[in-house]
Amino acid sequence: MSKKDLAQPAPIKNIKRYESQDPPKIEYPCDYPIKVLGDSGIDLYTLVMTVMESYSPGFNKSKTTVKDSKNGTYQAITVTITATGTEQIQSLFDDLKVNPLVKMVL
Repeated sequence: MSKKDLAQPAPIKNIKRYESQDPPKIEYPCDYPIKVLGDSGIDLYTLVMTVMESYSPGFNKSKTTVKDSKNGTYQAITVTITATGTEQIQSLFDDLKVNPLVKMVL
């Protein structure tokens, strides 16, 4: 192999490029899990329950899980609501995100 051969990269053939895909279509109404990460404490739990109740009245609170972080500084609260549309979900996310107790909504 000459120095000239080493200086040029080999041609790459048949590379599969991932094309941009549309997000999956969600059929409403459906069960929709929402995880809220924030400062640990009763205030975060109360906020999450109040917001969820306002957007999904009568949601099943028994499906709610609360997990503390390793040091107990943060909590992850997961709630499953019956989602009726993208507007409901976006508004719910927006209402949670503006509160300083909330660090992230997934």
